[in-house]
Amino acid sequence: MSVYQLKSRFQNILRPLVRSLAARGVTANQVTTVAAAVSVALGLLLSVAPLPHWFLLVPVWFLLRMGLNAIDGLLAREHGQKSILGAYLNEIGDVVSDVALYLPFALIDPNGLVPAMAVIFLSALTEFTGVLGQTVGASRRYDGPLGKSDRAVVFGALGIFVAVGGTFAAWTWWLWAVVALLLIWTIINRISAGIREAHTAAR
Repeated sequence: MSVYQLKSRFQNILRPLVRSLAARGVTANQVTTVAAAVSVALGLLLSVAPLPHWFLLVPVWFLLRMGLNAIDGLLAREHGQKSILGAYLNEIGDVVSDVALYLPFALIDPNGLVPAMAVIFLSALTEFTGVLGQTVGASRRYDGPLGKSDRAVVFGALGIFVAVGGTFAAWTWWLWAVVALLLIWTIINRISAGIREAHTAAR
């Protein structure tokens, strides 16, 4: 089960807005670029000025970013805006955005950078594994249990925790360990699903 499975319902809600944006000349690549730029800007802000109340912006932005990701996908698929550049921007933008938004949490962890940085690395590897499905004759894999949308819930909750005065301590190491294990599970699931799909398509 993954939050990603709710994507189709989310898209249905956004379709009227997407039609309006397309009529106004807004492109999928513009939406993708804006989402990545704001993510990096917010990550930099929280990294250089890690004031607790600022972390409340994390869950708010994750929700808005989820909407923007759905919008750029609908613009591309349903309004004739698919492009090779857009595919690159979408995948690279997502990974860069995630790194930027996760990094502030690593910087405030008294356990040091290593545990959180391991989670950041595995998060990037998870998305890389998903993309690799397309190179072996399968589709782009979004299998869980800890895909991009699920990680947004985790880090959004951490943002709220920090914003209300919560502090990281020894327990945080165990949190990163659980998240890392779930990411490894996700990587294995995406590889396994990609192999099965590729074998099925080859028959």
